[in-house]
Amino acid sequence: MSAEERKPSLPTDEFNRKWYWDFRKNAWYCLRCNNCKWIDNWEVKDARFARICPSNAYYLFDTYAAQGRMDVSLDLIDGVLKYEDDPEILDILYACNTCGGCDVMCKGVHDMSPINVILEMRAKMVEDGQLLPQYLPILESLRREDNTMLGKKADRGKWAEGLGIKNLAEESAEVAFFTGCRFSFDEELWKIPRAIAGIFKDAGVDFGIMGKDENCCGSRPAQMGFKGEFTKYAENNIDAWKNAGVKTVVTACSDGYYAMKRLYPEVGSKVEVLHMVEFLARLIEQGKIKLTKKVPMKVTYHDPCHLGRRLSQAISVFNPNERSMGIYEPPRDIIKAIPGVEMVEMFRNRECAWCCGAGGGVIDTYPDFNSYTATQRIIEAQETGAEAIVTACPWCERSLGDAIKETGAKIKVIDLVELVDSARQRGGK
Repeated sequence: MSAEERKPSLPTDEFNRKWYWDFRKNAWYCLRCNNCKWIDNWEVKDARFARICPSNAYYLFDTYAAQGRMDVSLDLIDGVLKYEDDPEILDILYACNTCGGCDVMCKGVHDMSPINVILEMRAKMVEDGQLLPQYLPILESLRREDNTMLGKKADRGKWAEGLGIKNLAEESAEVAFFTGCRFSFDEELWKIPRAIAGIFKDAGVDFGIMGKDENCCGSRPAQMGFKGEFTKYAENNIDAWKNAGVKTVVTACSDGYYAMKRLYPEVGSKVEVLHMVEFLARLIEQGKIKLTKKVPMKVTYHDPCHLGRRLSQAISVFNPNERSMGIYEPPRDIIKAIPGVEMVEMFRNRECAWCCGAGGGVIDTYPDFNSYTATQRIIEAQETGAEAIVTACPWCERSLGDAIKETGAKIKVIDLVELVDSARQRGGK
């Protein structure tokens, strides 16, 4: 096709014209250099663990890497390719963890943002009615029950029964603990928010929860392309916090943290947002948590994508100062401060970390791909000789935990909160 034949008709309205130029430019300027598939050469410590893109490693086809997705996106934007031309188009753009590995590697060389193109293309596909069938029950759950877990809204606060926590729908508090969909409805993980409540109480934190009135944070819908749902939930949560007099929102979910920290300000949020890792570090520094109990364990830390590299769209591997924009050191500092714990690193860590596999809706829509990605991380963790993988996100814990069960791996996954709860001094003893 000649350049003249390829020349598209430009959108007429201002919004779509801006969208067209902003994201077409990123797709057009992709050099197809393969950097989006691998961690940087100087970060490679073992050839077995040199990949960064889970979907390219799983599908073993160029189209399932960011550079291939840029080709498909460009053709869709220009109208050269139609959805009906190939049913695999949906898989190409939806079978992605949105982990941002391609983004951090591309920014280190070309200062481009393939992840933004992928996310915008998903939103455009949703707008065009091009949904995966697997999305329909999730979308129905969002609209009926305000969560992505197919759970009943009335059951959202059941994890906190008997704990005597303030209900922010009726009372006020300085701190709101935002539980999130996964912790609210995944009963196997309820021990973590319950441990958080105990830590808060012992530290004298004035906090509360929304309970059954808590809504989805909107992060998962945004990753899937449901922009309208994201905006609705962001506005609802912001209003709820304002009515409860909340000054600080704390969450133990990396997805929720990313949404509230990076996306909510665009919807008008002005509250302080902290991940539980940051809040724990603050309480330890203030002397309200004392890590005195010995926990004899060898552990490795898994960096959740939305707590690390996805936290900033401006990250650059060439600028060491940019690394502070992801929360990499606080969890490691806390782990190393616990008596008896030996901390070892995986081959891929911090901005080069391998995804757990759950992101971008993949845990719900492509279970085999999700399992592959998580299993690769388990294999890498076992190479360190660690007894446990410590992380700070319920989606990572569910994904990695399921892979451990499937493979029979002799390693366990625990939340950083659990580790702190095991080591902290209680009742002055």
